[in-house]
Amino acid sequence: MPILDVPGASLYYETTGSGPLLVLVPGANGEADVFKPLAENLSSCFTVATYDRRGFSRSLLRGEQDYQRRLSTDAADVKSLIDHLSPGSDPAIIFGSSSGAIVALVVLQEYPSSVRKVIPHEPPVLKALPDAGETWRLVLREIYDTYRQRGVPPAMERFAAAIADGAEAEMMPRAMDPANGGFVPLNIMYWFERELLVYPEVDLDMEVLARRRDKLVLAKGTQVRSHSLLEPVVHSLARELQVPVLSLPGPHLGYLFQPEEFASDLLYELDV
Repeated sequence: MPILDVPGASLYYETTGSGPLLVLVPGANGEADVFKPLAENLSSCFTVATYDRRGFSRSLLRGEQDYQRRLSTDAADVKSLIDHLSPGSDPAIIFGSSSGAIVALVVLQEYPSSVRKVIPHEPPVLKALPDAGETWRLVLREIYDTYRQRGVPPAMERFAAAIADGAEAEMMPRAMDPANGGFVPLNIMYWFERELLVYPEVDLDMEVLARRRDKLVLAKGTQVRSHSLLEPVVHSLARELQVPVLSLPGPHLGYLFQPEEFASDLLYELDV
Protein backbone atom coordinates (compact mmCIF):
# COMPACT_ATOMS: atom_id res chain seq x y z
CA MET A 1 0.00 0.00 0.00
CA PRO A 2 1.75 3.23 -1.14
CA ILE A 3 2.11 5.64 1.77
CA LEU A 4 3.77 9.06 1.92
CA ASP A 5 4.65 10.23 5.42
CA VAL A 6 4.14 13.97 5.89
CA PRO A 7 4.12 16.07 9.07
CA GLY A 8 1.15 14.90 11.14
CA ALA A 9 -0.17 12.25 8.75
CA SER A 10 0.49 9.29 6.49
CA LEU A 11 -1.02 9.84 3.04
CA TYR A 12 -2.36 6.89 1.07
CA TYR A 13 -2.02 7.38 -2.68
CA GLU A 14 -2.31 5.50 -5.97
CA THR A 15 -0.88 6.15 -9.41
CA THR A 16 -1.89 4.89 -12.82
CA GLY A 17 -0.68 5.58 -16.34
CA SER A 18 2.42 7.34 -17.60
CA GLY A 19 3.38 10.82 -18.67
CA PRO A 20 3.28 14.20 -16.90
CA LEU A 21 1.89 14.17 -13.37
CA LEU A 22 -1.80 14.97 -12.90
CA VAL A 23 -3.05 15.07 -9.29
CA LEU A 24 -6.77 14.63 -8.58
CA VAL A 25 -7.92 16.21 -5.30
CA PRO A 26 -11.19 14.77 -3.92
CA GLY A 27 -13.93 16.75 -2.25
CA ALA A 28 -16.38 15.81 0.48
CA ASN A 29 -15.67 12.10 0.79
CA GLY A 30 -11.93 12.81 0.79
CA GLU A 31 -11.13 9.46 -0.82
CA ALA A 32 -9.08 8.44 -3.85
CA ASP A 33 -11.64 5.88 -5.01
CA VAL A 34 -14.13 8.53 -6.15
CA PHE A 35 -11.78 9.35 -9.04
CA LYS A 36 -11.04 5.80 -10.21
CA PRO A 37 -13.22 5.93 -13.36
CA LEU A 38 -11.81 9.34 -14.31
CA ALA A 39 -8.21 8.31 -13.59
CA GLU A 40 -8.55 5.26 -15.85
CA ASN A 41 -9.72 7.49 -18.69
CA LEU A 42 -6.84 9.94 -18.22
CA SER A 43 -4.07 7.38 -17.75
CA SER A 44 -3.17 7.07 -21.44
CA CYS A 45 -1.75 10.60 -21.36
CA PHE A 46 -0.76 11.23 -17.73
CA THR A 47 0.61 9.69 -14.62
CA VAL A 48 -2.57 10.19 -12.61
CA ALA A 49 -2.21 10.41 -8.83
CA THR A 50 -5.22 9.95 -6.59
CA TYR A 51 -5.05 10.02 -2.81
CA ASP A 52 -7.04 10.07 0.40
CA ARG A 53 -6.83 13.50 1.98
CA ARG A 54 -5.47 13.44 5.53
CA GLY A 55 -7.98 12.17 8.06
CA PHE A 56 -10.02 10.35 5.42
CA SER A 57 -10.05 6.58 4.83
CA ARG A 58 -6.48 5.22 4.62
CA SER A 59 -4.64 8.53 5.23
CA LEU A 60 -4.14 8.35 8.97
CA LEU A 61 -3.53 11.29 11.27
CA ARG A 62 -0.35 11.16 13.35
CA GLY A 63 -0.36 13.16 16.55
CA GLU A 64 -1.94 16.51 17.30
CA GLN A 65 -3.48 18.45 14.38
CA ASP A 66 -3.65 22.22 13.92
CA TYR A 67 -7.23 22.48 12.72
CA GLN A 68 -6.97 26.26 12.44
CA ARG A 69 -4.60 25.63 9.52
CA ARG A 70 -6.23 22.50 8.11
CA LEU A 71 -6.81 23.95 4.64
CA SER A 72 -3.21 25.17 4.39
CA THR A 73 -2.07 21.75 5.56
CA ASP A 74 -4.22 20.08 2.90
CA ALA A 75 -2.49 22.23 0.28
CA ALA A 76 0.94 21.40 1.71
CA ASP A 77 0.06 17.71 1.43
CA VAL A 78 -0.59 18.13 -2.30
CA LYS A 79 2.76 19.88 -2.66
CA SER A 80 4.47 17.01 -0.82
CA LEU A 81 2.76 14.50 -3.09
CA ILE A 82 3.96 16.38 -6.18
CA ASP A 83 7.52 16.51 -4.84
CA HIS A 84 7.40 12.78 -4.14
CA LEU A 85 5.93 11.70 -7.47
CA SER A 86 7.47 14.18 -9.91
CA PRO A 87 11.13 13.37 -10.61
CA GLY A 88 13.16 16.52 -11.01
CA SER A 89 10.39 18.48 -9.30
CA ASP A 90 8.59 19.09 -12.59
CA PRO A 91 5.37 21.04 -11.98
CA ALA A 92 2.11 19.10 -11.99
CA ILE A 93 -1.40 19.63 -13.25
CA ILE A 94 -3.99 19.67 -10.47
CA PHE A 95 -7.69 18.97 -10.83
CA GLY A 96 -9.79 19.37 -7.69
CA SER A 97 -13.54 19.19 -7.26
CA SER A 98 -15.75 20.89 -4.66
CA SER A 99 -13.74 21.34 -1.45
CA GLY A 100 -10.88 19.69 -3.32
CA ALA A 101 -11.11 22.59 -5.78
CA ILE A 102 -10.59 24.97 -2.87
CA VAL A 103 -7.49 22.99 -1.90
CA ALA A 104 -6.26 23.26 -5.49
CA LEU A 105 -6.67 27.05 -5.46
CA VAL A 106 -4.66 27.30 -2.25
CA VAL A 107 -1.90 25.17 -3.79
CA LEU A 108 -1.70 27.64 -6.69
CA GLN A 109 -1.68 30.53 -4.23
CA GLU A 110 0.99 29.08 -1.93
CA TYR A 111 3.13 26.83 -4.18
CA PRO A 112 3.03 28.22 -7.74
CA SER A 113 6.34 26.67 -8.77
CA SER A 114 4.88 23.20 -8.13
CA VAL A 115 1.99 23.83 -10.51
CA ARG A 116 1.79 23.77 -14.29
CA LYS A 117 -1.99 24.14 -14.48
CA VAL A 118 -4.83 24.15 -11.94
CA ILE A 119 -8.42 23.27 -12.81
CA PRO A 120 -10.72 23.89 -9.83
CA HIS A 121 -14.11 22.30 -10.52
CA GLU A 122 -16.98 24.09 -8.76
CA PRO A 123 -15.22 25.39 -5.63
CA PRO A 124 -17.85 26.53 -3.06
CA VAL A 125 -16.13 29.83 -2.18
CA LEU A 126 -18.79 31.81 -0.32
CA LYS A 127 -17.00 35.17 -0.43
CA ALA A 128 -17.17 35.14 -4.22
CA LEU A 129 -20.97 35.47 -4.11
CA PRO A 130 -22.73 38.86 -4.40
CA ASP A 131 -23.90 38.88 -0.77
CA ALA A 132 -20.53 37.54 0.40
CA GLY A 133 -22.22 34.18 0.74
CA GLU A 134 -24.60 35.07 3.55
CA THR A 135 -27.57 33.22 2.05
CA TRP A 136 -25.60 30.04 1.49
CA ARG A 137 -23.82 30.41 4.82
CA LEU A 138 -27.23 30.05 6.46
CA VAL A 139 -28.03 27.02 4.30
CA LEU A 140 -24.79 25.29 5.27
CA ARG A 141 -25.40 26.09 8.94
CA GLU A 142 -28.88 24.58 8.66
CA ILE A 143 -27.38 21.42 7.12
CA TYR A 144 -24.78 21.19 9.89
CA ASP A 145 -27.42 21.69 12.59
CA THR A 146 -29.53 18.96 10.99
CA TYR A 147 -26.53 16.64 11.16
CA ARG A 148 -25.97 17.39 14.85
CA GLN A 149 -29.63 17.11 15.81
CA ARG A 150 -30.95 14.36 13.53
CA GLY A 151 -27.94 12.57 12.09
CA VAL A 152 -26.20 12.13 8.77
CA PRO A 153 -29.00 10.82 6.46
CA PRO A 154 -31.40 13.78 6.84
CA ALA A 155 -28.49 16.23 6.68
CA MET A 156 -27.22 14.66 3.46
CA GLU A 157 -30.71 14.77 1.98
CA ARG A 158 -30.83 18.50 2.70
CA PHE A 159 -27.33 18.99 1.28
CA ALA A 160 -28.18 17.07 -1.89
CA ALA A 161 -31.41 19.03 -2.35
CA ALA A 162 -29.44 22.28 -2.11
CA ILE A 163 -26.88 21.54 -4.81
CA ALA A 164 -28.16 18.68 -6.98
CA ASP A 165 -31.09 17.35 -9.00
CA GLY A 166 -32.36 14.01 -10.22
CA ALA A 167 -30.10 10.97 -10.08
CA GLU A 168 -27.28 12.94 -8.47
CA ALA A 169 -29.52 14.18 -5.65
CA GLU A 170 -30.70 10.61 -5.05
CA MET A 171 -27.18 9.17 -5.12
CA MET A 172 -25.50 11.57 -2.69
CA PRO A 173 -27.36 10.55 0.49
CA ARG A 174 -27.01 6.85 -0.38
CA ALA A 175 -23.27 7.15 -0.97
CA MET A 176 -22.74 8.99 2.32
CA ASP A 177 -25.03 6.82 4.47
CA PRO A 178 -23.06 5.57 7.52
CA ALA A 179 -24.95 2.28 7.16
CA ASN A 180 -22.69 1.54 4.19
CA GLY A 181 -19.94 0.75 6.68
CA GLY A 182 -16.26 0.75 5.80
CA PHE A 183 -14.69 4.20 5.91
CA VAL A 184 -17.98 6.01 5.22
CA PRO A 185 -19.14 6.69 8.82
CA LEU A 186 -15.87 8.30 9.93
CA ASN A 187 -15.33 10.11 6.62
CA ILE A 188 -18.72 11.80 6.64
CA MET A 189 -18.46 12.80 10.30
CA TYR A 190 -14.97 14.22 9.69
CA TRP A 191 -16.30 16.24 6.74
CA PHE A 192 -19.25 17.61 8.71
CA GLU A 193 -17.11 18.54 11.72
CA ARG A 194 -13.96 19.83 10.04
CA GLU A 195 -14.90 20.97 6.55
CA LEU A 196 -18.53 21.77 5.72
CA LEU A 197 -18.56 25.13 7.53
CA VAL A 198 -14.83 25.84 7.22
CA TYR A 199 -13.56 25.41 3.67
CA PRO A 200 -16.30 27.52 2.02
CA GLU A 201 -15.13 30.43 4.21
CA VAL A 202 -11.69 30.45 2.57
CA ASP A 203 -10.28 33.96 2.15
CA LEU A 204 -8.37 33.64 -1.11
CA ASP A 205 -5.73 36.20 -2.04
CA MET A 206 -7.31 37.31 -5.29
CA GLU A 207 -4.42 39.59 -6.23
CA VAL A 208 -1.96 36.72 -5.97
CA LEU A 209 -4.21 34.36 -7.93
CA ALA A 210 -4.76 37.01 -10.61
CA ARG A 211 -1.00 37.23 -11.12
CA ARG A 212 -1.03 33.47 -11.73
CA ARG A 213 -4.04 33.42 -14.03
CA ASP A 214 -2.00 31.86 -16.85
CA LYS A 215 -2.00 28.66 -14.78
CA LEU A 216 -5.70 28.72 -13.92
CA VAL A 217 -8.85 27.49 -15.66
CA LEU A 218 -12.08 27.33 -13.65
CA ALA A 219 -14.53 24.54 -14.43
CA LYS A 220 -18.21 23.80 -13.96
CA GLY A 221 -20.60 21.04 -14.96
CA THR A 222 -22.94 21.48 -17.91
CA GLN A 223 -25.83 20.24 -15.75
CA VAL A 224 -25.03 22.00 -12.49
CA ARG A 225 -28.07 23.63 -10.90
CA SER A 226 -28.09 27.32 -11.77
CA HIS A 227 -29.68 28.24 -8.44
CA SER A 228 -27.10 26.39 -6.35
CA LEU A 229 -24.06 28.27 -5.09
CA LEU A 230 -21.69 26.44 -7.44
CA GLU A 231 -22.28 28.03 -10.85
CA PRO A 232 -22.47 31.64 -9.55
CA VAL A 233 -19.21 31.13 -7.65
CA VAL A 234 -17.40 29.85 -10.73
CA HIS A 235 -18.53 32.77 -12.90
CA SER A 236 -17.81 35.32 -10.17
CA LEU A 237 -14.27 34.02 -9.64
CA ALA A 238 -13.70 33.87 -13.40
CA ARG A 239 -14.76 37.51 -13.83
CA GLU A 240 -12.60 38.76 -10.99
CA LEU A 241 -9.54 36.74 -11.97
CA GLN A 242 -10.12 37.17 -15.73
CA VAL A 243 -9.78 33.47 -16.46
CA PRO A 244 -11.80 31.17 -18.74
CA VAL A 245 -14.54 28.80 -17.61
CA LEU A 246 -14.36 25.23 -18.85
CA SER A 247 -17.70 23.42 -19.11
CA LEU A 248 -17.36 19.72 -18.31
CA PRO A 249 -20.06 17.09 -18.91
CA GLY A 250 -22.67 16.32 -16.30
CA PRO A 251 -23.62 17.66 -12.89
CA HIS A 252 -21.44 18.31 -9.83
CA LEU A 253 -20.31 14.68 -9.84
CA GLY A 254 -19.96 14.51 -13.61
CA TYR A 255 -16.65 12.65 -13.32
CA LEU A 256 -18.64 9.76 -11.78
CA PHE A 257 -21.67 9.91 -14.06
CA GLN A 258 -19.84 10.48 -17.35
CA PRO A 259 -16.15 9.68 -16.78
CA GLU A 260 -15.26 9.05 -20.44
CA GLU A 261 -16.77 12.29 -21.72
CA PHE A 262 -15.45 14.19 -18.70
CA ALA A 263 -11.92 12.92 -19.31
CA SER A 264 -12.15 13.64 -23.04
CA ASP A 265 -13.02 17.29 -22.43
CA LEU A 266 -10.28 17.61 -19.81
CA LEU A 267 -7.72 16.17 -22.23
CA TYR A 268 -8.87 18.58 -24.93
CA GLU A 269 -8.42 21.51 -22.53
CA LEU A 270 -4.95 20.24 -21.64
CA ASP A 271 -4.12 19.94 -25.35
CA VAL A 272 -3.19 16.25 -25.31
